[in-house]
Amino acid sequence: MSTIPPLEIPTDIIPTDIRKMTEQSLEQVRSAINGYIQFCQQAVPANAMGGSELSNKILGYAERNVASSFEFAQRLVQVRDIHDLTRLQADFIQAQMQAMTEQTKDLSETAAKAVMDSLKIPTNAIVWG
Repeated sequence: MSTIPPLEIPTDIIPTDIRKMTEQSLEQVRSAINGYIQFCQQAVPANAMGGSELSNKILGYAERNVASSFEFAQRLVQVRDIHDLTRLQADFIQAQMQAMTEQTKDLSETAAKAVMDSLKIPTNAIVWG
């Protein structure tokens, strides 16, 4: 019975210098995206998109999703063989699908609450009729 040797990614194909450049590029992109998110936090009015709670959740989820994508990219740069690559990708996709499901449920509940709150008649309102 023969065994197939694992497919490894040779370091001479992806030299250390290229890995370092990739890591530096990722860090620059991370800084740019963090700056953009901070800009959005300051630029989006508190009452936009159904209230500050919904806006805060959307921005918070965006930050978490970006962070997990960068974590995946950092790990991807360190992959040494195809088995690690497939496991890493499968784990990432599974985690993202779970996060997306939870975020969608939470955001829809928060949006529905914001709509219901906006439809309530204030107690000091004058009711004609």
